Amino acid sequence: MIPWIDNDTPFPPLDSALREPNGLLAAGGDLSPQRLIEAYRRGIFPWFNPGEPILWWSPDPRMVLFPGELKVSRSLRKTLKKQPYEIRADTAFRQVMEACAAPRGGHSGTWITPAMIDAYTELHRQGLAHTVETWMDDKLVGGLYGVSLGRMFYGESMFSLATDASKIAFVHLVRQLERWGFGMIDCQMKTAHLASLGAREIPRAEFSQKLSELVNFPGINGAWHRP
Repeated sequence: MIPWIDNDTPFPPLDSALREPNGLLAAGGDLSPQRLIEAYRRGIFPWFNPGEPILWWSPDPRMVLFPGELKVSRSLRKTLKKQPYEIRADTAFRQVMEACAAPRGGHSGTWITPAMIDAYTELHRQGLAHTVETWMDDKLVGGLYGVSLGRMFYGESMFSLATDASKIAFVHLVRQLERWGFGMIDCQMKTAHLASLGAREIPRAEFSQKLSELVNFPGINGAWHRP
Protein backbone atom coordinates (compact mmCIF):
# COMPACT_ATOMS: atom_id res chain seq x y z
CA MET A 1 0.00 0.00 0.00
CA ILE A 2 1.07 3.55 -0.67
CA PRO A 3 -0.16 6.56 1.32
CA TRP A 4 -2.80 8.91 0.01
CA ILE A 5 -1.79 12.55 0.43
CA ASP A 6 -3.99 15.63 0.53
CA ASN A 7 -2.95 19.00 -0.88
CA ASP A 8 -1.16 19.96 2.34
CA THR A 9 0.15 16.53 3.37
CA PRO A 10 3.96 16.19 3.37
CA PHE A 11 5.50 13.54 1.15
CA PRO A 12 6.47 10.30 2.91
CA PRO A 13 10.15 9.33 3.25
CA LEU A 14 11.77 8.27 -0.03
CA ASP A 15 12.83 4.91 1.37
CA SER A 16 9.16 4.00 1.80
CA ALA A 17 8.67 3.91 -1.99
CA LEU A 18 7.68 0.58 -3.47
CA ARG A 19 10.18 -1.71 -5.13
CA GLU A 20 7.50 -2.82 -7.62
CA PRO A 21 6.45 -0.72 -9.41
CA ASN A 22 9.87 0.81 -8.82
CA GLY A 23 9.67 4.09 -6.95
CA LEU A 24 5.93 4.55 -6.48
CA LEU A 25 5.78 6.70 -3.35
CA ALA A 26 2.33 8.25 -2.92
CA ALA A 27 -0.95 9.14 -4.60
CA GLY A 28 -3.16 12.21 -4.46
CA GLY A 29 -2.41 15.86 -3.80
CA ASP A 30 -2.40 18.46 -6.53
CA LEU A 31 -0.16 19.93 -9.22
CA SER A 32 0.19 23.39 -7.72
CA PRO A 33 3.54 25.15 -8.17
CA GLN A 34 4.22 24.78 -4.45
CA ARG A 35 3.62 21.03 -4.51
CA LEU A 36 5.69 20.51 -7.68
CA ILE A 37 8.61 22.53 -6.31
CA GLU A 38 8.49 20.62 -3.02
CA ALA A 39 8.50 17.35 -4.97
CA TYR A 40 11.41 18.25 -7.23
CA ARG A 41 13.50 19.54 -4.36
CA ARG A 42 13.21 16.07 -2.82
CA GLY A 43 13.71 14.13 -6.05
CA ILE A 44 10.05 13.20 -6.54
CA PHE A 45 8.12 13.60 -9.78
CA PRO A 46 4.49 13.08 -10.90
CA TRP A 47 3.69 10.46 -13.51
CA PHE A 48 0.19 9.09 -14.08
CA ASN A 49 -2.22 8.18 -16.84
CA PRO A 50 -5.45 10.00 -17.69
CA GLY A 51 -8.22 9.02 -15.30
CA GLU A 52 -5.78 8.02 -12.54
CA PRO A 53 -5.08 9.99 -9.36
CA ILE A 54 -1.78 11.85 -9.32
CA LEU A 55 1.00 9.32 -8.67
CA TRP A 56 4.34 10.41 -7.23
CA TRP A 57 7.60 8.55 -7.91
CA SER A 58 11.16 8.30 -6.65
CA PRO A 59 12.79 5.29 -8.35
CA ASP A 60 15.91 3.49 -7.16
CA PRO A 61 18.28 3.50 -8.96
CA ARG A 62 17.91 6.89 -10.68
CA MET A 63 18.96 7.67 -14.24
CA VAL A 64 21.05 10.86 -14.40
CA LEU A 65 23.47 12.62 -16.68
CA PHE A 66 26.45 14.49 -15.30
CA PRO A 67 27.07 17.26 -17.86
CA GLY A 68 30.75 16.43 -18.26
CA GLU A 69 29.84 12.86 -19.26
CA LEU A 70 27.78 13.81 -22.32
CA LYS A 71 28.41 11.48 -25.26
CA VAL A 72 27.99 12.79 -28.81
CA SER A 73 28.15 10.25 -31.63
CA ARG A 74 30.23 10.92 -34.73
CA SER A 75 27.15 11.34 -36.92
CA LEU A 76 25.50 13.72 -34.45
CA ARG A 77 28.73 15.70 -34.18
CA LYS A 78 28.67 16.19 -37.96
CA THR A 79 25.07 17.40 -37.82
CA LEU A 80 25.92 19.86 -35.04
CA LYS A 81 28.79 21.27 -37.10
CA LYS A 82 26.64 21.70 -40.22
CA GLN A 83 24.00 23.55 -38.17
CA PRO A 84 21.02 23.11 -40.52
CA TYR A 85 18.88 24.33 -37.64
CA GLU A 86 18.28 27.16 -35.17
CA ILE A 87 18.23 26.65 -31.41
CA ARG A 88 15.82 28.70 -29.33
CA ALA A 89 14.92 28.57 -25.65
CA ASP A 90 11.66 29.38 -23.89
CA THR A 91 9.92 30.69 -27.02
CA ALA A 92 7.27 27.96 -27.41
CA PHE A 93 6.82 26.27 -24.05
CA ARG A 94 3.25 25.08 -24.39
CA GLN A 95 3.83 24.05 -28.01
CA VAL A 96 6.76 21.86 -26.94
CA MET A 97 4.72 20.19 -24.20
CA GLU A 98 1.85 19.54 -26.60
CA ALA A 99 4.28 18.02 -29.10
CA CYS A 100 5.71 15.80 -26.34
CA ALA A 101 2.15 14.73 -25.51
CA ALA A 102 1.29 13.74 -29.09
CA PRO A 103 0.90 10.01 -29.85
CA ARG A 104 4.09 8.28 -30.93
CA GLY A 105 5.36 4.82 -31.70
CA GLY A 106 1.88 3.40 -32.22
CA HIS A 107 0.72 4.42 -28.74
CA SER A 108 -2.36 6.61 -28.48
CA GLY A 109 -2.19 7.53 -24.80
CA THR A 110 0.05 9.97 -22.99
CA TRP A 111 0.87 10.86 -19.40
CA ILE A 112 1.24 14.54 -20.36
CA THR A 113 -2.38 15.45 -19.72
CA PRO A 114 -3.93 18.92 -20.16
CA ALA A 115 -3.67 19.33 -16.36
CA MET A 116 0.06 18.59 -16.53
CA ILE A 117 0.51 21.06 -19.38
CA ASP A 118 -1.30 23.77 -17.40
CA ALA A 119 0.76 23.02 -14.27
CA TYR A 120 4.15 23.17 -15.98
CA THR A 121 3.16 26.20 -18.03
CA GLU A 122 2.56 27.97 -14.72
CA LEU A 123 6.04 26.89 -13.55
CA HIS A 124 7.35 28.30 -16.82
CA ARG A 125 5.63 31.62 -16.12
CA GLN A 126 7.42 31.62 -12.77
CA GLY A 127 10.78 31.10 -14.50
CA LEU A 128 11.31 27.54 -13.22
CA ALA A 129 10.35 25.38 -16.22
CA HIS A 130 12.12 25.74 -19.55
CA THR A 131 12.28 24.51 -23.12
CA VAL A 132 15.13 24.11 -25.55
CA GLU A 133 13.82 24.02 -29.11
CA THR A 134 15.15 22.94 -32.49
CA TRP A 135 13.79 24.97 -35.40
CA MET A 136 14.28 24.35 -39.13
CA ASP A 137 12.96 26.75 -41.76
CA ASP A 138 11.10 28.55 -38.96
CA LYS A 139 9.29 25.34 -37.98
CA LEU A 140 9.53 23.68 -34.58
CA VAL A 141 10.85 20.17 -35.31
CA GLY A 142 12.16 19.02 -31.94
CA GLY A 143 12.85 19.97 -28.38
CA LEU A 144 12.56 19.19 -24.72
CA TYR A 145 11.24 20.66 -21.49
CA GLY A 146 12.16 20.38 -17.85
CA VAL A 147 12.43 22.10 -14.49
CA SER A 148 15.41 24.02 -13.11
CA LEU A 149 16.07 24.51 -9.39
CA GLY A 150 19.37 25.88 -8.17
CA ARG A 151 22.07 24.12 -10.21
CA MET A 152 19.88 21.08 -10.88
CA PHE A 153 17.91 20.37 -14.06
CA TYR A 154 15.10 17.82 -14.21
CA GLY A 155 14.44 16.59 -17.74
CA GLU A 156 10.81 15.70 -18.35
CA SER A 157 10.21 14.81 -22.00
CA MET A 158 11.45 15.44 -25.53
CA PHE A 159 10.09 15.05 -29.05
CA SER A 160 11.47 14.91 -32.57
CA LEU A 161 9.84 15.49 -35.96
CA ALA A 162 13.14 15.45 -37.87
CA THR A 163 16.26 13.30 -37.65
CA ASP A 164 18.23 14.03 -34.45
CA ALA A 165 16.12 17.12 -33.67
CA SER A 166 15.61 16.22 -30.00
CA LYS A 167 19.26 15.14 -29.62
CA ILE A 168 20.41 18.48 -31.04
CA ALA A 169 18.33 20.33 -28.43
CA PHE A 170 19.61 18.04 -25.69
CA VAL A 171 23.28 18.56 -26.57
CA HIS A 172 22.84 22.34 -26.57
CA LEU A 173 21.06 22.14 -23.22
CA VAL A 174 23.76 20.01 -21.60
CA ARG A 175 26.60 22.18 -22.87
CA GLN A 176 24.89 25.31 -21.58
CA LEU A 177 24.15 23.75 -18.20
CA GLU A 178 27.80 22.78 -17.90
CA ARG A 179 28.85 26.37 -18.62
CA TRP A 180 26.45 27.53 -15.90
CA GLY A 181 27.90 25.09 -13.38
CA PHE A 182 24.93 22.71 -13.15
CA GLY A 183 25.97 19.49 -11.47
CA MET A 184 23.37 16.96 -12.58
CA ILE A 185 20.48 16.35 -14.98
CA ASP A 186 17.71 14.08 -13.77
CA CYS A 187 16.61 11.63 -16.47
CA GLN A 188 14.27 9.69 -14.14
CA MET A 189 14.06 6.23 -15.74
CA LYS A 190 16.62 4.24 -17.75
CA THR A 191 16.25 4.24 -21.53
CA ALA A 192 18.66 3.17 -24.25
CA HIS A 193 18.26 6.59 -25.87
CA LEU A 194 19.48 8.43 -22.77
CA ALA A 195 22.22 5.89 -22.09
CA SER A 196 23.57 6.50 -25.61
CA LEU A 197 23.98 10.17 -24.66
CA GLY A 198 25.96 9.37 -21.52
CA ALA A 199 23.29 9.03 -18.86
CA ARG A 200 23.72 6.31 -16.22
CA GLU A 201 22.00 4.97 -13.14
CA ILE A 202 23.07 5.83 -9.61
CA PRO A 203 21.59 4.74 -6.24
CA ARG A 204 18.71 6.85 -4.97
CA ALA A 205 20.65 7.68 -1.80
CA GLU A 206 23.51 9.12 -3.86
CA PHE A 207 21.07 11.00 -6.05
CA SER A 208 19.34 12.51 -3.01
CA GLN A 209 22.63 13.58 -1.45
CA LYS A 210 23.83 15.35 -4.59
CA LEU A 211 20.38 16.85 -5.16
CA SER A 212 20.22 18.33 -1.65
CA GLU A 213 23.39 20.29 -2.39
CA LEU A 214 22.58 21.40 -5.94
CA VAL A 215 19.08 22.75 -5.30
CA ASN A 216 20.43 25.18 -2.70
CA PHE A 217 22.71 27.03 -5.09
CA PRO A 218 21.41 30.34 -6.48
CA GLY A 219 19.11 29.59 -9.40
CA ILE A 220 19.03 30.94 -12.94
CA ASN A 221 15.39 31.98 -12.99
CA GLY A 222 13.40 33.82 -15.61
CA ALA A 223 13.35 33.16 -19.35
CA TRP A 224 16.42 31.49 -20.76
CA HIS A 225 18.12 32.85 -23.84
CA ARG A 226 19.43 30.72 -26.69
CA PRO A 227 21.75 28.03 -25.22
